[in-house]
Amino acid sequence: MDESDNSSPVAPASDAAGEAKGYTVDILRIMASLPHRYPFLMLDRMIDVVHGKSAIGIKNVTANEPHFQGHFPHLPLLPGVLVIEAMCQTSGMLVTETLGGPEAGPFGVFFMSIEGAKFRRPVGPGDQLHLHVSINRHRGTVWRFDGVARVQGRVVAEATWTAMVTDRAKQTL
Repeated sequence: MDESDNSSPVAPASDAAGEAKGYTVDILRIMASLPHRYPFLMLDRMIDVVHGKSAIGIKNVTANEPHFQGHFPHLPLLPGVLVIEAMCQTSGMLVTETLGGPEAGPFGVFFMSIEGAKFRRPVGPGDQLHLHVSINRHRGTVWRFDGVARVQGRVVAEATWTAMVTDRAKQTL
């Protein structure tokens, strides 16, 4: 990849003061890292990724998504559980990037619990979700995250969740 586009470097850049500066991750790297596929891949891009700290996921909400056929036909709303899923997928990508990217994996990031989920505003077709996720803490394979979803800067949802990170290559179902 061309480094001039600041997309998916091996390590995050630093600014002149030595502070961590985020980078972007495109859809091809997301698909190389996450097992999800249409219609359940909820992430189109990531911006401002800072290893071990935070990231912002972007989901473009479009009218042709299948859940809008029944939720609701005359007032299409993105189900809140899918907003939470989008935040969780953003945290899965943040973990993958922190641990070395898809080249170091594959990693499985499995949702364990959720706390304090609040839904503030509806989300519908034409909206662009900005999924602000930060690592709260982690010990061993268990990671805790805080997240806030925004549309045009306004909070639409927030939650705290826990996930377990495993080596997908060693898993058997």
